[in-house]
Amino acid sequence: MQFDKGYQSPYFITDQGAMEAVLEDAYILIHEKTITSLRDLLPVLEAVSQKGKPLMIISEDVEGEALAALVVNKLRGVLNVCAVKAPGFGDRRKAMLGDIATLTGGTLISEDLGIKLESVTLEHLGRAKKVSANKEATTIVQGAGKSDDVKKRIDQIRKTIETSTSEYDKEKLQERLAKLTGGVAIISVGASSEADMKQKKARVEDALHATRAAVEEGILPGGGVALLRCKEAVEAARSSAKGDEKIGVNIVLGVLDAPLKQIAANGGLHGSVIADEVVKTAITNAASIAGLLLTTEALVTNYDSHDDAKRGVMGSIR
Repeated sequence: MQFDKGYQSPYFITDQGAMEAVLEDAYILIHEKTITSLRDLLPVLEAVSQKGKPLMIISEDVEGEALAALVVNKLRGVLNVCAVKAPGFGDRRKAMLGDIATLTGGTLISEDLGIKLESVTLEHLGRAKKVSANKEATTIVQGAGKSDDVKKRIDQIRKTIETSTSEYDKEKLQERLAKLTGGVAIISVGASSEADMKQKKARVEDALHATRAAVEEGILPGGGVALLRCKEAVEAARSSAKGDEKIGVNIVLGVLDAPLKQIAANGGLHGSVIADEVVKTAITNAASIAGLLLTTEALVTNYDSHDDAKRGVMGSIR
């Protein structure tokens, strides 16, 4: 599970290269409210320290002497600890903390449930094989929660989605469902030396970031091809443009092929020839599809039901 809240202090960082706080085989304290008192927090800190395990604290906030004590203990090597803010707001935050508790096999520390921070024991804490937090997000890997409990939680969220009448609530419930059902992949990188390993790890991380960006935003052809293919849409807009607007359209139209030509020139090729090749390839592909349509006399496509032009095409093909 991953949520969009990072560490509360850079002093919690354990991996200076990646700027992350990484806790292996960690205990997880899940608290609904803000933690300010060191006296209330001390019993659980001592219990975890005696076990020799790291501690991740997920709460509304950690302030004052409590935060100062965590930082001091971390710097002195007494306890490997990290504090992050709980995701969400209001009732939704409480629900998301409940999801984390279910996933890790812990208990949500809430006064509504009659559990106070000073009375927390190790049995109330969740567990996970690995927890990592950077400045912006926290990831929990292989929580110790029972699979049956997680499944019940997922079924409960799905039923709530079915009965909800608010689109906003449905969207947020879908986000919770995705976090509970989504898996976390562990990629092991090996090499003959530490330097090679770091280099390979950096390449894998670059590929991972590129993949995430592609999933979120989509992908486009590189090398200036995407901009070149925009010329058709800009030319269509030029017919309806007037005055200064038309001048602006002509300027944009004139520079859309510039990146591709420059990239080609940097590679020792003639830019205009490359641009013509891209146009030629696009026309060839279009002709191939048209030929296939004429041969099969059928077409399978996605279309917008509100688009009259596409609906007209759809009505003419049977």
